[in-house]
Amino acid sequence: MQTLKPKPKSRPFCCSVKGHVKLLRLALAATSMTFFILAQAPEPYIVITGFEVTSTFFFILLYILRLDRLIRCLFWPLLDIINSVVAAVFMIVVSVLALIPETTIYTVLGGVFGLAASVFSIADGALIYRKLLLNPGGPYQKTDAHDKL
Repeated sequence: MQTLKPKPKSRPFCCSVKGHVKLLRLALAATSMTFFILAQAPEPYIVITGFEVTSTFFFILLYILRLDRLIRCLFWPLLDIINSVVAAVFMIVVSVLALIPETTIYTVLGGVFGLAASVFSIADGALIYRKLLLNPGGPYQKTDAHDKL
């Protein structure tokens, strides 16, 4: 007869590794956007980094308020991985384009912080993907055949 194990309390999102990576990604993208605004960089640089800041902020808010557990009609980890990959690609393109002409120091700083944000965006996607691989079937736990007897 199996004994029931108490369910371990989950850590708050802000105290987890995923939370730290996502918050750092938000801070780096916001810093990059600020430098692009100060440098009066081309509008696509500001718009794309603004999109990154907004989408990251909404995912942080979603996980802090635990809306991912309340709204079950969407598969939130997959949406988060897609967001991380798309954001990384766009931020890499914008950052490389900002670094090539080296117009002002603020544009270069925006590009450097954008590259750092894209690295953390890739790391965020990898963390979520790893979590999906470790728990592919949900809460069901497999037992060995000899344990059933």
